[in-house]
Amino acid sequence: MNNLAKLTLVGISLTSLTLMGCGRKEQPSQHATQDEAGSAEEVVKIGHVGPLTGGSSHLGKDNENGARLAVEDINKTGLVIGGRKVRLELDGEDDAADPKTGTQIAQKFVDEHVVAVIGHLNSGVSIPASRIYNEANIAEISPSSTNPDYTKQGYRSAYRVVATDAQQGPALGGYALRSLGAKTIAVVDDATAYGKGLADEFAKAAQAGGARIVAREATTDKATDFRAILTAIKSAHPDVIMFGGMDSTVGPFIRQAAALGLNTRVLSGDGACTEKVAELAGDSVNILVCSEASLAVSRMPKGAEFQKRFEARFNGPILFNAPFAYDAVYVIADAMRRANTTDAAKVLAALPATDYNGVIGHIAFDAHGDMKAGAITLYHYQDKKKTLLDVVKYGNAST
Repeated sequence: MNNLAKLTLVGISLTSLTLMGCGRKEQPSQHATQDEAGSAEEVVKIGHVGPLTGGSSHLGKDNENGARLAVEDINKTGLVIGGRKVRLELDGEDDAADPKTGTQIAQKFVDEHVVAVIGHLNSGVSIPASRIYNEANIAEISPSSTNPDYTKQGYRSAYRVVATDAQQGPALGGYALRSLGAKTIAVVDDATAYGKGLADEFAKAAQAGGARIVAREATTDKATDFRAILTAIKSAHPDVIMFGGMDSTVGPFIRQAAALGLNTRVLSGDGACTEKVAELAGDSVNILVCSEASLAVSRMPKGAEFQKRFEARFNGPILFNAPFAYDAVYVIADAMRRANTTDAAKVLAALPATDYNGVIGHIAFDAHGDMKAGAITLYHYQDKKKTLLDVVKYGNAST
């Protein structure tokens, strides 16, 4: 081969290598940028998903705002992993509280190579989506899904930072029996994984305590007319009514119950324990007793300071689980620091050893991915204002 041929071959080879390099794509969730000082930093995506449209959109946005504030705070403080600056980026998505949409977004997050996911809000979406995250070795930390089945599927990727209905249902059942003296109970649910799961746990606890279920009814999470159900319940003469559902259905249910002259106490869970339920139920909301799968913000170790900053940032109050979404992001950042990597699988592997003190208190997980300890808070409404009623602890929680 002569010298000209050799030079031509080398040129072709170099051109091929250059073209190969141009064709190589970075992962969309983790890429290098230049900060103001000119040094390289790694941008890492964290997914957040919940309903941003539909009846629970206010709750989904509240969760997203909590996660967004955490990302902003971490970026402001500075995060260094493996000797490299890391800037977090929140990818917020709307699952409309729909399982099919939720699984589609889960796959989108997998394709984007997010480091972890905060969500989903609804148990009925978290449960089917969790399989997709598990297969991709991506951590999913829900700030609000309470159905026990979510973490009982054997998926090592599924975590939550709230109590489960296995704690929330008995807390409500115990209140019905001990404080209200209930002997007969009507139970209604909205046929979702959350609503039915909570109602079932409540009924189980109430029956174990000696109460009798005199009516068991089901509706949907889109229903607006409950007169047929209420008429059947009224004829059963229950001492107490339990409704497993969200504020968008519990509020109208209470209003219509009062219109039928049925002023029996109504119990419900965290999905209905909001300020919006008072708007929907009107003056009749005073018959409601509801639970939250956590401490009240005012009793959280860092709750007052968080509430002040949250309200200043988003020009409005905390509605639901914003502090839990905030802490869930910090739990991921803590796992990245301990694993010394932004690799999703290795971050996931670091989560079981979590020992973190956040806004909501101490966070540590059991073998299922549930909180080892916590509290259930009961509320009632006085003059349409949500008012703390009682706190029920579980595990080795202290308040």
